[in-house]
Formats: sequence, structure tokens, C-alpha cells
Amino acid sequence: MEASAMAGFLRSPVPTQRSKIPDLFPLSSLSHRSKNMPLSLFMPNAASPSVIGLRRRTSFGIRCSADGALKVEEQIPIEKRIPAFPTVMDISKIREILPHRFPFLLVDRVIEYEAGVTAVAIKNVTINDNFFPGHFPERPIMPGVLMVEALAQVGGILMLQPEVGGSQNNFFFAGIDKVRFRKPVIAGDTLVMRMTLIKINKAFGMVKMEGKAYVGGEVVCEGEFLLAIGSGKK
Repeated sequence: MEASAMAGFLRSPVPTQRSKIPDLFPLSSLSHRSKNMPLSLFMPNAASPSVIGLRRRTSFGIRCSADGALKVEEQIPIEKRIPAFPTVMDISKIREILPHRFPFLLVDRVIEYEAGVTAVAIKNVTINDNFFPGHFPERPIMPGVLMVEALAQVGGILMLQPEVGGSQNNFFFAGIDKVRFRKPVIAGDTLVMRMTLIKINKAFGMVKMEGKAYVGGEVVCEGEFLLAIGSGKK
């Protein structure tokens, strides 16, 4: 190509295309606008859901189908994705079984129950629990002994049933073995506790159980429990 032609080619203006993205204005400029001036003058796209703080932002996900085509799918908000725990026994039923009362009732709901075999319950750990002001003021950690007590109460729900020979007024700790604390439990956690019946001696009113407590699917406490059924009159 000749030099003159090349020079003319280089001098040719590069075609440009105006972006479709609207200009953005700093939010501080909104405070200086006249009360009679419409918001659209400062934020041309103010009516769009993508403007944070003015309307709820819709979330979308992109998925690749088997044929290679991209498909845009609306994602469900997180507050609608997390299912609630089922209710097998509510707090009223738990209070009918366990003798514990405030501030020592550490079971909020039974979410699974198989008579004479296992029980799963939850304890919602909140900053309003009475032990947090002292354990500890600057780092609210649920005491390990209370996790053990909460597991034992789930065991009490399992053993104080007719199919286990229970329906008594009380039960007591007879022993705990192999207890381990894996992770701290803090305010805001939901403690999910499973107690499983291992052995029962109806003649002596003794029950051996295995217990595990979880937070977010991870074991935080586990051990073996020996519980004794009592009348509560002695």
C-alpha cells in the first residue's frame, strides 16, 4: 500500500458508538438539587430495579443447557430458600414431658422422633440467654456443660416415654463418658442435637445413650450418656 494511502487510512476517524449505559451521578449531588427537580434528571435510570435502595433488586442466574445455550433464571431470595425446621413436638409438648423450667429448659423444639430409638431437637442460641452476660461479656460462647445438659434433656424426652418404660416425674445423670467439644457455639447459632438409645436396663431404670450436637452440619459436641429414671419424690 502506498504511503499516501496509508497516511490517509491512518487519518480516517475511528468510528465510535455511544454506550447505552446511562451516565451515573454521585449521590451527594442529590442533596443539592431543587425540591422541584425530578429525580430522573440526576439518575436517568432511577426507575430501573437495578438502582440500589430505590427498588428491590431482582437476582438472576445464568445456566448453560445441554445444547450449549445460555439461559437466564431468576434466583429465589435467600430468605425464601432456607426451609424451616419441622415440628414434631412444640415447646408446650416439651414442657409436658420435661420437668425443667426457665432458665434451665434448653430444648425449644423436637424435629424428629422415633419411639424408643432416637430424638432430634434444636436449641436456638440467642444473645438474650441468661448465661451470656457472664460467659463471656466480650465473646458470647455457650458453656460446654450446658451443651451436655441440653443433650441430656433431649435424652430425657426420649426416655420419659411409655415405650421406654418412662412416664416418670424425673430423670437424673448417672454418668457421662467420652465427651468432646469440637467447636465453640456462639449467639446466633442453632444447636441441633441427636440422642440415640444404645442400651436400656428396665430393672434398674438405667438408659445408655449416644449424643451428638451440630451447628451447620458440623459436630460441636459429642459423648456417651448414662441416665437414670427416678420418681422425683426422694
